[in-house]
Amino acid sequence: SSHLQKKRRAATARRQHLKSAMLQLAATEIEREAAAKEVEKQNYLAERCPPLSLPGSMQELQELCKKLHAKIESVDEDRYDTEVKLQKTNKELEDLSQKLFDLRGKFKRPPLRRVRMSADAMLRALLGSKHKVCMDLRANLKQVKKEDTEKEKDLRDVGDWRKNIEEKSGMEGRKKMFEAGE
Repeated sequence: SSHLQKKRRAATARRQHLKSAMLQLAATEIEREAAAKEVEKQNYLAERCPPLSLPGSMQELQELCKKLHAKIESVDEDRYDTEVKLQKTNKELEDLSQKLFDLRGKFKRPPLRRVRMSADAMLRALLGSKHKVCMDLRANLKQVKKEDTEKEKDLRDVGDWRKNIEEKSGMEGRKKMFEAGE
């Protein structure tokens, strides 16, 4: 038991040592990358922006300002062109991703046809030909008793509701209702 514990401690210590060594390597690598980026930035600035020497006369200063304004305009044009290209590329990316999404979601649906089939044939198709299925649809219908038909006959004697409504509509109907009320 104690031998296993020593092995586990040693393995844990080894893992921690490797982890700290990896972290140190990563930190030095990050520092190197930051230094390289800084050097690259300084080189770019030195190439693009030469050191500014201010002339002594007013006319030379005006010439310098005109040159600087011309450079600013050309840089603005380049920036605008780059922005337009970026917007166009982003739009194309959105369109392509939408097409990809649409293609992923689509699946070919088979054309469906209407098929007239009896209930027995449907059950046979669902359950298989092994089961002999006989479904009498009329067996589940409600049975009508003779008493119900007599009540319906009484209701029919009252008359058609359309006739009653037509008789009571308009001034003639109101006159009849008034005379009946007296």
